[in-house]
Amino acid sequence: MIIQFKPNTDSALIDNFCARQRTTNPNVYQIKHHVAVIGEKAIDFTPAEEEVIAATTTDEPSYVLGSRLFQPENTVIELAHSTIGGADFTVMAGPCSVESADHIMAMAKVAKEGGATILRGGAYKPRTSPYSFQGMGEAGLKALRKAADAYQMDVVTEVMDETHVDLVAQYTDIFQIGARNMQNFSLLKAVGKTNVPVALKRGLAATVDDLLNAAEYIAANGNQQIMLLERGIRTFDNHYTRNTFDLNAVPVLQKLTHYPVLIDPSHATGEWDLVTPMARAGVATGASGLQVEIHDHPEKAFSDGAQALKPATYLEMCHQVWAVDAVVKQWRH
Repeated sequence: MIIQFKPNTDSALIDNFCARQRTTNPNVYQIKHHVAVIGEKAIDFTPAEEEVIAATTTDEPSYVLGSRLFQPENTVIELAHSTIGGADFTVMAGPCSVESADHIMAMAKVAKEGGATILRGGAYKPRTSPYSFQGMGEAGLKALRKAADAYQMDVVTEVMDETHVDLVAQYTDIFQIGARNMQNFSLLKAVGKTNVPVALKRGLAATVDDLLNAAEYIAANGNQQIMLLERGIRTFDNHYTRNTFDLNAVPVLQKLTHYPVLIDPSHATGEWDLVTPMARAGVATGASGLQVEIHDHPEKAFSDGAQALKPATYLEMCHQVWAVDAVVKQWRH
């Protein structure tokens, strides 16, 4: 059951209602004046009719907490230097991997020049081959944090294992859950028990419902600061691009969920010369932001050099992205 109380309802009444439900059902969740009782019918449902806007008991999606039935208003995530899901467009930029302290510092400077407020970089890297570079570990996290602080930026970095959650939380502002870990349910539960925002990437073969149900694992464990990243899916043709960029998913997700939806044209295309046109296209869908990879010498990059933008190309892409975003904002008004 999802119950939407009127905004002026006494908060004590809502708290009282939730407490009664929890006597028989632990799966009771509240955001402001919205309450979800999951798994069981609500007991002792006695609030006066005039205090409730709506109450539903049928046709609820499996991702109740992420649905607009539960929370019609958009989730907005506030960080020290960024607002994600609000009126502003957010750019996350940086190299695929943290390669050295000096390199991530140089890339932070470039990222900031393009208007990025969030520095990305992997200290732990999931690689297809066990012999590929796996990341610098905690040394990489320290270098990433230092570079972000030097340019007044926030940090997003991948957490790969539930045993790393506490360590990574010391250095990051956003946990990134990569495509390969989208259905690592132990990891989703672990980040759900923190208060660190989570950027959840769509899996390589995940449906929209798969993605939303993965997000539900995070929300059900207490953390509802979630953003979703569309980064392309595997289809029958991967000869010319790394993945198929499913831009349909952006407006579909925005219709179904209140979480911010961002795009990742770097992983979607896998080719640097395709990143800018697909970034423009993604922004035109109304996405809340984008994540992009940059590198000053991509031919020497430790990972994913083929899709990384050189600094000048990145800055031109940002110029075009901000121009498209300005037009999108005019359409909205």
